[in-house]
Amino acid sequence: KKNPFVYYGKKALVFLLSVFILSVAVFYISRLAPGDPLMSYYGERVEKMSVEEKEAAREKLGLNDPIHIQYIRWAENAAKGDFGISFKYKQDVLEVIAGRLGNTLILGGTGFVLTCFGALALGILCARREDRWLDRLLCRSGTLISCIPEFWLSLVLILVFSVGLRWLPSSGAYAVGQRDNVFSRVVHLILPLSVVVLQHLWYYAYLVRNKLLEESRADYVMMAKAKGLSANRILFSHCLPNILPAYISLMSVSVPHILGGTYIVETVFSYPGLGALAYESARYHDYNLLMVLCLMTGIAVMVFNRLGQGLNGR
Repeated sequence: KKNPFVYYGKKALVFLLSVFILSVAVFYISRLAPGDPLMSYYGERVEKMSVEEKEAAREKLGLNDPIHIQYIRWAENAAKGDFGISFKYKQDVLEVIAGRLGNTLILGGTGFVLTCFGALALGILCARREDRWLDRLLCRSGTLISCIPEFWLSLVLILVFSVGLRWLPSSGAYAVGQRDNVFSRVVHLILPLSVVVLQHLWYYAYLVRNKLLEESRADYVMMAKAKGLSANRILFSHCLPNILPAYISLMSVSVPHILGGTYIVETVFSYPGLGALAYESARYHDYNLLMVLCLMTGIAVMVFNRLGQGLNGR
């Protein structure tokens, strides 16, 4: 029997080592990438600075030291809970992230719930109508939609519903001055949420369909049919409960996958969430903000992957 302290100690050590490697990789890559972080901090004033003023500005931001010295200083401060200020927003990075986190949780969380239950319902429907016209139609249309890149689908929806029909807004999380207006938030959520759900729905629905069909061909199902049980009772009382643990495990692992799609959608729709913030931080070389966002995303991936393995009993 495994010693729980040794087992969980190893897991914690692997987790901490992974976070360390991720932080080093992001730190070095971001600083070696071409571009001038002074543009993020000072804006257009950089163009009017003399060489001496630029050197003084770099010294002020700690950018003149060797990269490994910069990393050690950042890691020491991060261990104390100080992740630095955002070059672009001139605020503590945690405050900047806190202002956007709610919007991403609304979009990503709603998208995850709709994908989870929608895929389950769609998979059951297709399995129940195996090889009939509805099953074939859903399989082909779902495969087609899931192959369309998220950014392209987003642009098409904007072109049709925002530019052409003018039914829905093309950007933002709410109208100007309407932050607490629920209706305004819902209207602004429709297009980005549609892209998030459509891009992931069929993939998981197809897995549910195939799992159910595989389960429906098991020996115990043949026996249940011989006893006269109805197809619906067999499906909902026997087959579905047998695949639910695997499906729940799969959906826990899917959280980072859906989150990654949310980041792309936020950028296209100018939705003020963590995805758009990550794009801005990379574009403007906002090093401190980029570090925390990448670490948050990486930790989320590791945690949910571990959760999925735990639900599978590994």
